[in-house]
Amino acid sequence: MTEIKTFGVPKQVLGFIANKVALGVMLNDTGVTADPETGKKIIPAGTPVGGTTSTLENEQAVLSVVNDGTAQGVLEFAADVTGGTGNGTMIVNGYVNELRLPDGVAITDDTKKALNGKVTFFKRNGGR
Repeated sequence: MTEIKTFGVPKQVLGFIANKVALGVMLNDTGVTADPETGKKIIPAGTPVGGTTSTLENEQAVLSVVNDGTAQGVLEFAADVTGGTGNGTMIVNGYVNELRLPDGVAITDDTKKALNGKVTFFKRNGGR
């Protein structure tokens, strides 16, 4: 019997990939709840991350999930922080389509203000 495997790609949160700037960052698991079925702590793509220490000035900064004025960017892809800390890719400059954000991910006005001029948020094309 042949085993069939299905592979998928994550839904892209970027509205436009041109001119995107993203950096590798370290993330902690503060405020991230483990999935009851898998036990994994996954931060979804599009989630705002940040903190009081700038990752632009200190590449060793460990960022947290935030949705306030300390936001430094948004995750381009989901990040696994099951082990307490994990790696992620943070968009620091680009265009994010809010209609493409996963369920449960929302961007507050405080986050938009903190990222103004860096990350532009818009809602177009029904998330396609």
